[in-house]
Amino acid sequence: MGIILITGPARSGKSEWAEHLATQSGKKVVYVATARETPDDIEWQTRIQAHQQRRPQDWETLAVPIDLSTTLADAKPNTCLLVDSLGTWVSNLLEQDEVSWQNTIAELIDTVQLVAADMVFVAEEVGWGVVPAYPIGRQFRDRLGSLVRQLSAVSESVYLVTGGYVLDLSVLGTPLPKVINYEL
Repeated sequence: MGIILITGPARSGKSEWAEHLATQSGKKVVYVATARETPDDIEWQTRIQAHQQRRPQDWETLAVPIDLSTTLADAKPNTCLLVDSLGTWVSNLLEQDEVSWQNTIAELIDTVQLVAADMVFVAEEVGWGVVPAYPIGRQFRDRLGSLVRQLSAVSESVYLVTGGYVLDLSVLGTPLPKVINYEL
């Protein structure tokens, strides 16, 4: 299995596909939840609960809103980590300055390549719409887009899930030539 990246728009089935692949790994699944629980946001809590209810009871869940690299580095080889989602993780780190952010991403990409466990990452596609009107929205879109591209370059499989359908981009697509820096 190795490293798998699943990307696509909201409500497309990304998480369900990731859960399916994690189950198919035959390994102990560790669900790495990047969301922060916000008790006063009922709609957000409902989304989190829907994800929790869908997961098998024997899956371990770790709440990791910030320190993703350390969690991945500590993974045992006989596990499958399902990280859901990178967009939420990026939003948790938007306050980092650009140098800190670049260091965080470099550490993550380096860590991912060293971990012996299988890993399934879920990421939102946010760059298909209009350019956000506010700087924080543009920063989020650009950071997530760059992270997805860098992670896809080191993934064995990359899937696009949209409209309830799964496309294996690693079979159907041609990767761009490798570029060291994906920033503007």
